[in-house]
Amino acid sequence: MTAIPQAAIELAKRFEGFHRVPKIDPLHRAYPYICPAGYWTIGYGRLCKPDHRPITEEEGEDYLCQDLLTALNATLRYCPVLATEPEGRLAAIVDFTFNLGAGRLQTSTLRRRINQRDWPGAAKELRRWVYGGGKVLPGLVARREAEAVLLFSRFPAQLDGTHSTS
Repeated sequence: MTAIPQAAIELAKRFEGFHRVPKIDPLHRAYPYICPAGYWTIGYGRLCKPDHRPITEEEGEDYLCQDLLTALNATLRYCPVLATEPEGRLAAIVDFTFNLGAGRLQTSTLRRRINQRDWPGAAKELRRWVYGGGKVLPGLVARREAEAVLLFSRFPAQLDGTHSTS
């Protein structure tokens, strides 16, 4: 079993954030909100119903791990070449799948480019997925760019700009 790449966790946390924690809640719980693409969401980007109960950050992290594991499994099912590529490439596509869903990966030209190991083509395709609610979202532009950068990493992925040589 492949572990969730740390860079995928970091990307998801960075771009999703732990949102909607009101100052008046002494337990610092997150409440459901509508994301920029128009979906009810809670914690670190988990889809939910509008009446979902508030969650703690620890619960949000548990949900995130569950959702990223689902995204990891789908990513490896549709892009098996990533099992033998540098971890950064896997992390980038796991984050994409977490953000947009396995169905979008399954039917995409991005998937074809990845399985052909066409990394410049895959980066170009990633950068096309920046729309939410019919408009370009700056957060998605930044997220896709961060994912595209990871496609070209040769070393284990770390988002702080360093890399491991072991």
